[in-house]
Amino acid sequence: MKNKVLDVRPFGSAKIFWILALLVTVFFYLEGKGLFPKWMFKVPRKSQIPVKNYISDFMNWLVQEANFGFFTFKELTRGISGLLDLPLSFATSLFSTGFMEGQGSQAIQIIPPMSWIAVIAAVVAMGHYAKDWKLASFIGACFLYLAIFGQWDSAMVTLASIVIAVPFGVVGGLLLAIGAYRFPWFEKTISPVLDLMQTIPVFAYLVPILFLFGFGPVAAMIATIIYAMPPMTRIAIMSLKGVPSEIIDFGNMAGCTKRQLMWKVLVPSAAPGIMVGVNQVIMLSLNMVIIASMIGAGGLGYDVLSSLRRLDIGGGLEAGVGIVVLAIALDRLSQAFAARSEPIHLDGQANIIRRHPWSLSVTVIVLFTLVSGFIVPAIQNYPDTWELGVGSSLAELVAWINVNFFDALEAYKTIVLVYFMVPVKLVLLKMPWAWTILLLCVGAWQLGGRKLFLLTLLLSLFIVATGMWEKAMITVYLCGVSVVIACLIGIPVGILAAENDRLGRVVQVVIDTLQTLPSFVYLIPVVMLFRVGDFSAMVAVVLYAIAPAIRYTTHGIQQIPSSLVEAGITSGCTRRQLLWKVKLPLALPEILLGLNQTIMLALSMLVITALVGTRDLGQEVYIALTKADTGRGLVAGLSIAFIAIIADRMIAAGSRKAKQRLGLGGELGQETR
Repeated sequence: MKNKVLDVRPFGSAKIFWILALLVTVFFYLEGKGLFPKWMFKVPRKSQIPVKNYISDFMNWLVQEANFGFFTFKELTRGISGLLDLPLSFATSLFSTGFMEGQGSQAIQIIPPMSWIAVIAAVVAMGHYAKDWKLASFIGACFLYLAIFGQWDSAMVTLASIVIAVPFGVVGGLLLAIGAYRFPWFEKTISPVLDLMQTIPVFAYLVPILFLFGFGPVAAMIATIIYAMPPMTRIAIMSLKGVPSEIIDFGNMAGCTKRQLMWKVLVPSAAPGIMVGVNQVIMLSLNMVIIASMIGAGGLGYDVLSSLRRLDIGGGLEAGVGIVVLAIALDRLSQAFAARSEPIHLDGQANIIRRHPWSLSVTVIVLFTLVSGFIVPAIQNYPDTWELGVGSSLAELVAWINVNFFDALEAYKTIVLVYFMVPVKLVLLKMPWAWTILLLCVGAWQLGGRKLFLLTLLLSLFIVATGMWEKAMITVYLCGVSVVIACLIGIPVGILAAENDRLGRVVQVVIDTLQTLPSFVYLIPVVMLFRVGDFSAMVAVVLYAIAPAIRYTTHGIQQIPSSLVEAGITSGCTRRQLLWKVKLPLALPEILLGLNQTIMLALSMLVITALVGTRDLGQEVYIALTKADTGRGLVAGLSIAFIAIIADRMIAAGSRKAKQRLGLGGELGQETR
């Protein structure tokens, strides 16, 4: 039976119900806490379900007492850590430290690491093989930048971690996708798990990983693999399902077994889509490097984190730009491999580089390494005297802005806080949790029916029962005001970018840059300009989450069929009428998807803004990490994930309704984050 819209006949109509709901909400804001018992606003501690204690007790039992007969659970996790340390140590030795003999201060380098010239030669060769000399020159310039601006040593530590983490993430995600493709029940089982993995904040991963695998680079690499694997799994599943049935029929007719059909037909046919997943794993791994540095990862991430702790804006931005440059280089390289066609049959006129790319590359790398390590050691490292630095200039720029625009910045900050942020915060904190949940459930029923109603009710009650409601409302407040401001800026910019090709190209470059900047980098200039507090957190979240609002708005307007636009013009619509009556309504489903993605990014960023003084669920996760309190961290992380899931499902349902109302047809697939 089809789900029916909630019957609100006692109130006359749905509109009357929401008008009355608004009036009741205003009443709670003015008089609520004085007229109702305290338990309606905060569940007493004795009535809360101690889920975090159960989780912490289970983790303690797992680490201290769990036994499999021949070995304990702790020995198992430490054994896995030891096995993963082998390839990581090899990669670190290859790119950064060199191969050593001995321990500690007695260690002697027997083989030097790859010199900066050898690494640049290798990536240039890969760029040329993947596409052309233009790409090769660009990637070489990116790596040369790291050397010139003094980021080489840290970048090589980061690159060593990425080189090992990415294959594990790709292989693990691909194997899960193959299992989901073969067994529908397995796909149904892992889908909610993938949803949780993509909505639980990254910080929440670190707490159990630190507890199980200890502190160090290996634990950081495991966190990176877990964080980057879900998108790979989802993309690989879609790619395998997208293989044309004719190709599968051809494989069956050729007598392929199930294994041969998968590895010789399906996987090669889905390779372009799978390579997009590889690209996502690389980018997410680079996005994780700063956060992973909190549990022992070194490299550029540690440089950014230590600069943030010292409020060293110049050093933090230099290291952050280094991550961006490395991310752009690896992104372009992986995209080139993803777009690369099948190997070209070369004729005798092809040059030696095209005919023997890998053997020539290996020869050059070995040659440069031997020359720099044993014959001309002076070229092993980029000369310090040739290095440039912009850290002091960036710090001086921020100081100049502070000195000359302090009054204007403070005035803007005060206006936004007093007239927008604080009232929203007070409304959410003064409303009883039961009333808030009622409004959410009514909206869920109207948008998605009974299933969405039950999901919203259960997830909301979990937050209440675990004592996280007040922190959750602060999280909703910060996320809500940030998303509203991001949309107020991003949607108009997206409209202008869609209407003006030249502006669109500029905006595309800007949002690409914003999306490659690590989240921590936003905090440094924001704190220097506005100091710590909710306003600084809001500004950082807006900068981090605004890109989807712009991108989806632009895409939604550009994909409108030209025939519909021409019909509007023929009907005599002015330019403004054409925008408001034709383009924006037709682009609404895409704009809602952009809103969805903006909310997801805002929630992920809010955990990081706990470092600048917020008092939300992100702070709970951060405190749990510092105290290694697994239960507290996971409960707070799950609460954030449940807020994200409720928002995701309600917006997706609203988008489906918008598409049906517009007659666009088709179910809106839920977007993966």
